[in-house]
Amino acid sequence: MGGGAASQLVAQILNGLSFGMLLFLVSSGLTVIFGLMRVLSLVHGSLYLFGGYLAFTVQRATGKFHLALIVAVLGCSLLAWVIERLLHRQLYVGLQLNQVLLTMGLAFVIGDFVLWYWGGNPQTVTPPEILRGSLSLGFGIVYPRYRLLIIGIGLAIAALFHLVWDRTRLGAILRAGVDDAEMLRGLGVRIGIVFTAVFAGGGALAAFAGTLGGPFLGVYPGLDFEVILLSVVIVVVGGVGSLTGAFLGSIVIGLLDAFSKAYFPVFSYFAMFGPMILILAFKPTGLFGADRT
Repeated sequence: MGGGAASQLVAQILNGLSFGMLLFLVSSGLTVIFGLMRVLSLVHGSLYLFGGYLAFTVQRATGKFHLALIVAVLGCSLLAWVIERLLHRQLYVGLQLNQVLLTMGLAFVIGDFVLWYWGGNPQTVTPPEILRGSLSLGFGIVYPRYRLLIIGIGLAIAALFHLVWDRTRLGAILRAGVDDAEMLRGLGVRIGIVFTAVFAGGGALAAFAGTLGGPFLGVYPGLDFEVILLSVVIVVVGGVGSLTGAFLGSIVIGLLDAFSKAYFPVFSYFAMFGPMILILAFKPTGLFGADRT
Protein backbone atom coordinates (compact mmCIF):
# COMPACT_ATOMS: atom_id res chain seq x y z
CA MET A 1 0.00 0.00 0.00
CA GLY A 2 1.45 3.35 -1.05
CA GLY A 3 1.91 6.28 1.26
CA GLY A 4 -1.02 8.17 -0.27
CA ALA A 5 -3.35 5.18 0.08
CA ALA A 6 -2.22 4.58 3.66
CA SER A 7 -2.82 8.25 4.55
CA GLN A 8 -6.28 8.10 3.04
CA LEU A 9 -7.06 4.91 4.95
CA VAL A 10 -6.01 6.44 8.27
CA ALA A 11 -7.94 9.62 7.48
CA GLN A 12 -11.14 7.65 6.82
CA ILE A 13 -10.67 5.68 10.05
CA LEU A 14 -10.30 8.93 11.99
CA ASN A 15 -13.30 10.43 10.17
CA GLY A 16 -15.36 7.41 11.16
CA LEU A 17 -14.22 7.54 14.78
CA SER A 18 -14.92 11.27 15.16
CA PHE A 19 -18.39 10.93 13.65
CA GLY A 20 -18.96 7.78 15.69
CA MET A 21 -18.15 9.61 18.93
CA LEU A 22 -20.79 12.25 18.12
CA LEU A 23 -23.31 9.52 17.42
CA PHE A 24 -22.40 7.85 20.70
CA LEU A 25 -23.28 10.99 22.66
CA VAL A 26 -26.75 10.95 21.09
CA SER A 27 -27.36 7.19 21.06
CA SER A 28 -26.16 6.66 24.65
CA GLY A 29 -28.94 8.88 25.95
CA LEU A 30 -31.43 7.40 23.49
CA THR A 31 -30.71 3.78 24.44
CA VAL A 32 -31.02 4.44 28.19
CA ILE A 33 -34.27 6.37 27.67
CA PHE A 34 -35.66 3.58 25.49
CA GLY A 35 -34.52 0.88 27.88
CA LEU A 36 -35.71 2.63 31.04
CA MET A 37 -38.94 4.32 29.90
CA ARG A 38 -39.81 2.04 26.96
CA VAL A 39 -40.13 5.21 24.86
CA LEU A 40 -38.41 5.62 21.49
CA SER A 41 -37.77 9.36 21.65
CA LEU A 42 -37.55 10.52 18.05
CA VAL A 43 -37.24 14.10 19.31
CA HIS A 44 -33.64 13.36 20.29
CA GLY A 45 -32.33 14.31 16.86
CA SER A 46 -34.18 17.62 17.09
CA LEU A 47 -32.45 18.37 20.40
CA TYR A 48 -29.13 17.74 18.62
CA LEU A 49 -30.07 20.22 15.88
CA PHE A 50 -31.58 22.79 18.25
CA GLY A 51 -28.47 22.64 20.43
CA GLY A 52 -26.26 23.25 17.41
CA TYR A 53 -28.29 26.30 16.37
CA LEU A 54 -28.31 27.66 19.92
CA ALA A 55 -24.52 27.34 20.01
CA PHE A 56 -24.24 29.06 16.63
CA THR A 57 -26.40 31.98 17.83
CA VAL A 58 -24.57 32.46 21.13
CA GLN A 59 -21.16 32.25 19.48
CA ARG A 60 -22.15 34.75 16.80
CA ALA A 61 -23.26 37.16 19.56
CA THR A 62 -20.34 36.66 21.97
CA GLY A 63 -17.54 35.03 19.96
CA LYS A 64 -17.02 32.48 22.75
CA PHE A 65 -17.22 28.76 21.97
CA HIS A 66 -17.30 27.60 25.59
CA LEU A 67 -20.21 29.93 26.39
CA ALA A 68 -22.08 28.68 23.34
CA LEU A 69 -21.55 25.11 24.51
CA ILE A 70 -22.85 25.83 28.01
CA VAL A 71 -25.95 27.67 26.79
CA ALA A 72 -26.78 24.92 24.28
CA VAL A 73 -26.44 22.15 26.86
CA LEU A 74 -28.47 23.96 29.52
CA GLY A 75 -31.10 25.13 27.05
CA CYS A 76 -31.74 21.68 25.57
CA SER A 77 -31.63 20.05 28.99
CA LEU A 78 -34.40 22.43 30.10
CA LEU A 79 -36.38 21.78 26.91
CA ALA A 80 -36.08 18.02 27.41
CA TRP A 81 -37.21 18.43 31.03
CA VAL A 82 -40.32 20.32 29.89
CA ILE A 83 -41.10 17.71 27.22
CA GLU A 84 -40.84 14.85 29.70
CA ARG A 85 -42.84 16.53 32.45
CA LEU A 86 -45.67 17.89 30.31
CA LEU A 87 -45.96 15.40 27.45
CA HIS A 88 -44.03 12.15 27.79
CA ARG A 89 -45.25 11.45 31.31
CA GLN A 90 -48.83 11.19 30.10
CA LEU A 91 -47.99 8.29 27.77
CA TYR A 92 -45.77 5.96 29.81
CA VAL A 93 -48.71 3.62 30.27
CA GLY A 94 -50.36 3.20 26.91
CA LEU A 95 -49.81 2.33 23.29
CA GLN A 96 -46.25 2.62 22.02
CA LEU A 97 -47.66 3.99 18.77
CA ASN A 98 -48.91 7.05 20.67
CA GLN A 99 -45.43 7.61 22.08
CA VAL A 100 -43.83 7.38 18.63
CA LEU A 101 -46.40 9.77 17.14
CA LEU A 102 -45.86 12.25 19.97
CA THR A 103 -42.08 12.34 19.60
CA MET A 104 -42.31 12.43 15.80
CA GLY A 105 -44.74 15.34 16.01
CA LEU A 106 -42.42 17.19 18.37
CA ALA A 107 -39.53 16.57 15.99
CA PHE A 108 -41.49 18.16 13.13
CA VAL A 109 -42.52 21.12 15.31
CA ILE A 110 -38.94 21.82 16.42
CA GLY A 111 -37.67 21.31 12.88
CA ASP A 112 -40.18 23.81 11.48
CA PHE A 113 -39.31 26.31 14.21
CA VAL A 114 -35.62 25.98 13.34
CA LEU A 115 -36.38 26.54 9.66
CA TRP A 116 -38.58 29.57 10.43
CA TYR A 117 -36.17 31.23 12.86
CA TRP A 118 -32.75 30.42 11.40
CA GLY A 119 -33.65 29.85 7.76
CA GLY A 120 -32.64 27.03 5.44
CA ASN A 121 -28.98 27.91 4.89
CA PRO A 122 -26.39 25.68 6.58
CA GLN A 123 -24.52 27.35 9.45
CA THR A 124 -21.20 26.53 11.07
CA VAL A 125 -19.96 26.82 14.65
CA THR A 126 -16.36 28.06 14.78
CA PRO A 127 -14.00 26.01 16.97
CA PRO A 128 -11.69 27.73 19.48
CA GLU A 129 -8.62 29.26 17.86
CA ILE A 130 -6.26 26.85 19.64
CA LEU A 131 -8.02 23.91 18.01
CA ARG A 132 -7.98 25.23 14.45
CA GLY A 133 -5.62 23.86 11.87
CA SER A 134 -4.15 20.39 11.51
CA LEU A 135 -1.70 18.22 13.40
CA SER A 136 0.98 16.01 11.88
CA LEU A 137 0.64 12.41 13.08
CA GLY A 138 3.78 11.22 11.31
CA PHE A 139 4.24 9.12 8.16
CA GLY A 140 2.81 11.96 6.09
CA ILE A 141 -0.54 11.89 7.88
CA VAL A 142 -2.05 15.28 8.73
CA TYR A 143 -5.42 15.55 10.45
CA PRO A 144 -7.52 18.40 11.93
CA ARG A 145 -6.84 19.03 15.62
CA TYR A 146 -10.48 19.59 16.39
CA ARG A 147 -11.64 16.22 15.12
CA LEU A 148 -8.89 14.51 17.10
CA LEU A 149 -10.25 16.28 20.19
CA ILE A 150 -13.74 14.96 19.41
CA ILE A 151 -12.38 11.41 19.44
CA GLY A 152 -10.65 12.03 22.77
CA ILE A 153 -13.77 13.58 24.33
CA GLY A 154 -15.94 10.70 23.15
CA LEU A 155 -13.58 8.08 24.58
CA ALA A 156 -13.33 9.97 27.89
CA ILE A 157 -17.11 10.25 28.21
CA ALA A 158 -17.52 6.56 27.35
CA ALA A 159 -15.07 5.67 30.13
CA LEU A 160 -16.94 7.95 32.56
CA PHE A 161 -20.26 6.37 31.63
CA HIS A 162 -18.77 2.92 32.21
CA LEU A 163 -17.67 3.86 35.72
CA VAL A 164 -21.01 5.46 36.59
CA TRP A 165 -23.04 2.61 35.07
CA ASP A 166 -21.12 -0.22 36.78
CA ARG A 167 -19.79 1.26 40.03
CA THR A 168 -22.23 3.84 41.40
CA ARG A 169 -25.64 3.74 43.04
CA LEU A 170 -27.08 5.81 40.20
CA GLY A 171 -25.80 3.26 37.70
CA ALA A 172 -27.31 0.43 39.73
CA ILE A 173 -30.69 2.21 39.75
CA LEU A 174 -30.57 2.77 36.00
CA ARG A 175 -29.54 -0.83 35.29
CA ALA A 176 -32.32 -2.12 37.54
CA GLY A 177 -34.81 0.20 35.85
CA VAL A 178 -33.82 -1.03 32.40
CA ASP A 179 -34.35 -4.64 33.51
CA ASP A 180 -37.51 -4.14 35.58
CA ALA A 181 -38.91 -0.68 36.29
CA GLU A 182 -41.80 -2.12 38.33
CA MET A 183 -39.37 -3.77 40.73
CA LEU A 184 -37.62 -0.44 41.15
CA ARG A 185 -40.91 1.19 42.12
CA GLY A 186 -41.52 -1.60 44.61
CA LEU A 187 -38.20 -0.83 46.28
CA GLY A 188 -39.32 2.73 46.93
CA VAL A 189 -37.27 4.51 44.26
CA ARG A 190 -39.05 7.61 42.95
CA ILE A 191 -38.99 6.45 39.36
CA GLY A 192 -40.58 9.67 38.08
CA ILE A 193 -37.56 11.67 39.20
CA VAL A 194 -35.25 9.13 37.57
CA PHE A 195 -37.19 9.36 34.30
CA THR A 196 -37.01 13.16 34.28
CA ALA A 197 -33.30 13.22 35.09
CA VAL A 198 -32.47 10.67 32.40
CA PHE A 199 -34.53 12.46 29.75
CA ALA A 200 -32.99 15.85 30.62
CA GLY A 201 -29.54 14.28 30.65
CA GLY A 202 -30.18 12.75 27.24
CA GLY A 203 -31.19 16.17 25.92
CA ALA A 204 -28.02 17.69 27.33
CA LEU A 205 -25.90 15.02 25.63
CA ALA A 206 -27.67 15.59 22.32
CA ALA A 207 -27.02 19.35 22.52
CA PHE A 208 -23.41 18.70 23.54
CA ALA A 209 -22.99 16.56 20.42
CA GLY A 210 -24.76 19.14 18.25
CA THR A 211 -22.38 21.86 19.41
CA LEU A 212 -19.26 19.72 19.03
CA GLY A 213 -20.36 18.60 15.57
CA GLY A 214 -21.12 22.16 14.43
CA PRO A 215 -17.56 23.04 13.33
CA PHE A 216 -17.18 20.14 10.88
CA LEU A 217 -20.70 18.87 10.12
CA GLY A 218 -22.44 22.22 10.36
CA VAL A 219 -26.10 22.63 11.30
CA TYR A 220 -28.93 22.67 8.77
CA PRO A 221 -32.60 21.69 8.55
CA GLY A 222 -32.90 17.95 8.04
CA LEU A 223 -29.80 17.06 10.02
CA ASP A 224 -32.02 16.10 12.96
CA PHE A 225 -33.60 13.22 11.04
CA GLU A 226 -30.23 12.06 9.71
CA VAL A 227 -28.85 11.90 13.25
CA ILE A 228 -31.87 10.20 14.82
CA LEU A 229 -32.03 7.62 12.03
CA LEU A 230 -28.40 6.60 12.59
CA SER A 231 -28.91 6.67 16.37
CA VAL A 232 -31.87 4.29 16.13
CA VAL A 233 -29.74 1.95 14.02
CA ILE A 234 -27.06 2.05 16.71
CA VAL A 235 -29.57 1.29 19.47
CA VAL A 236 -30.95 -1.66 17.48
CA VAL A 237 -27.50 -3.02 16.64
CA GLY A 238 -26.05 -2.53 20.12
CA GLY A 239 -29.14 -3.56 22.09
CA VAL A 240 -31.72 -1.46 23.92
CA GLY A 241 -30.43 -0.16 27.27
CA SER A 242 -26.80 -1.16 26.65
CA LEU A 243 -24.17 1.59 26.82
CA THR A 244 -21.54 -0.90 25.66
CA GLY A 245 -23.69 -1.68 22.66
CA ALA A 246 -24.21 2.03 21.95
CA PHE A 247 -20.45 2.66 22.10
CA LEU A 248 -19.44 -0.22 19.83
CA GLY A 249 -22.40 0.35 17.53
CA SER A 250 -21.48 4.03 17.16
CA ILE A 251 -17.94 3.14 16.15
CA VAL A 252 -19.17 0.57 13.62
CA ILE A 253 -21.75 2.92 12.08
CA GLY A 254 -19.27 5.82 12.04
CA LEU A 255 -16.66 3.74 10.22
CA LEU A 256 -19.21 2.33 7.80
CA ASP A 257 -20.46 5.85 7.06
CA ALA A 258 -16.95 7.16 6.40
CA PHE A 259 -15.74 4.29 4.22
CA SER A 260 -18.97 3.81 2.27
CA LYS A 261 -19.22 7.50 1.38
CA ALA A 262 -15.55 7.61 0.41
CA TYR A 263 -15.30 4.41 -1.64
CA PHE A 264 -18.81 3.39 -2.76
CA PRO A 265 -21.29 6.23 -2.06
CA VAL A 266 -24.04 4.60 -4.12
CA PHE A 267 -24.23 1.77 -1.56
CA SER A 268 -23.67 3.88 1.58
CA TYR A 269 -27.16 3.24 3.00
CA PHE A 270 -26.91 -0.46 2.29
CA ALA A 271 -23.58 -0.57 4.15
CA MET A 272 -25.17 0.95 7.26
CA PHE A 273 -28.56 -0.75 7.25
CA GLY A 274 -27.34 -4.15 6.07
CA PRO A 275 -25.77 -5.04 9.47
CA MET A 276 -28.93 -3.92 11.26
CA ILE A 277 -31.07 -6.23 9.11
CA LEU A 278 -28.76 -9.19 9.73
CA ILE A 279 -28.67 -8.59 13.49
CA LEU A 280 -32.46 -8.27 13.67
CA ALA A 281 -32.77 -11.53 11.75
CA PHE A 282 -30.40 -13.56 13.95
CA LYS A 283 -30.37 -11.69 17.29
CA PRO A 284 -33.45 -9.45 17.62
CA THR A 285 -32.35 -8.08 21.01
CA GLY A 286 -29.14 -6.63 19.54
CA LEU A 287 -25.54 -7.54 20.27
CA PHE A 288 -25.68 -6.63 23.96
CA GLY A 289 -29.41 -6.37 24.60
CA ALA A 290 -31.13 -8.46 27.24
CA ASP A 291 -33.94 -10.82 26.33
CA ARG A 292 -37.03 -9.66 28.27
CA THR A 293 -39.34 -12.46 27.13
